[in-house]
Amino acid sequence: MTGKNQGAVPKTTERRFTKPQTGKPVPSDSDGAPVSSRVATAALAQSADPRKQRSSFEAAMKLFHARQMREARELFVSAAGGPERDVAQRSRVHIAMCDRRLEQAPVNLLSAEDYYNYGVALINTRNVSEARIHLEKALEISPDADHVHYALALALALGGDPKRAYESLRRAIELEPRNRMIARQDQDFAPLAHQPPFESLLYPDRKGW
Repeated sequence: MTGKNQGAVPKTTERRFTKPQTGKPVPSDSDGAPVSSRVATAALAQSADPRKQRSSFEAAMKLFHARQMREARELFVSAAGGPERDVAQRSRVHIAMCDRRLEQAPVNLLSAEDYYNYGVALINTRNVSEARIHLEKALEISPDADHVHYALALALALGGDPKRAYESLRRAIELEPRNRMIARQDQDFAPLAHQPPFESLLYPDRKGW
């Protein structure tokens, strides 16, 4: 999907999830995605600058000791892409430590958007089974949220359930027709886009459908 807390839910590599409906907030990768496009770009930019790498690592360590794990993790990811091997290795160790602590942190979800945002973060880490549970909870609270139906379709498709993915995507398009065009461009739907019944859903004007 083209990046989804949407704005545009995935490539088979880690990515940002853009919500297909305008006017709704877009989640950042600090919500749980392992490597956001923003962080990846920063890592590449500093790959030739060991000073920036060390600066990122030192700032990350301060955040780590302040128990700000998500913010620290982003900086550790940046530092891990730098040229100094020792700093990169220590950064990768701390990324794993951040991941463990984030997994143990309690999650307080109340609204449909809370469940949606968390579900999108789980999709970005490719934990699609857990993502589906949280997205289904979001739909219990807000059954006509097209962006949630879209995200659930993506989680189901990635999880190997094309039949239910089709139904969720069909509902997302019924609620917001723009989702059809977004799904056409979503690389995570690419393996299904030209297979029935997805092809008739995404390309209804093609001859023979």
